[in-house]
Amino acid sequence: MSANERLAVDAWEAMFRAQSTLFRRFQQAPVWADRNPREYDVLYQMSLAGGSGVRQRDLMNRLMMSQPSLSRVIDRLVTDDLIDRCPDPRDGRGALLSLTAEGSALQRRIGAAHAKDVAQALTSRLSDDELVQLRSLTQKLTCAETRDAEGRQGDAA
Repeated sequence: MSANERLAVDAWEAMFRAQSTLFRRFQQAPVWADRNPREYDVLYQMSLAGGSGVRQRDLMNRLMMSQPSLSRVIDRLVTDDLIDRCPDPRDGRGALLSLTAEGSALQRRIGAAHAKDVAQALTSRLSDDELVQLRSLTQKLTCAETRDAEGRQGDAA
């Protein structure tokens, strides 16, 4: 393995370890209001979609969760009246999911507390300049991967 390849692997392992370590810390925080981070992530992604509703398959593209896991989370959130499931008027085979008023309020409460926890964890370890650099580097990786994935999908068509 070349020195450049070793550096890339070491950087990946460090980034992955940092994410895993911080995620474990965030999971243990008392902010989740008897919910788990996966349920919150679904509520959060739905809040980004706006009030018109979102299809489950569209959520799949935003979440790091398998389809069966996402279905179970959605079923729990529907049962708990945090999400509404209605037939999609454009496609009778599908359903649109939307946050209920209670789901939206819960997402905002958990989100505000989680954001404070994240900000405290990162600002206690990184300077403002380092945070800007971290954001820039991770966005660069994400944008490059998104372009590559779109190219691979176009090649398959």
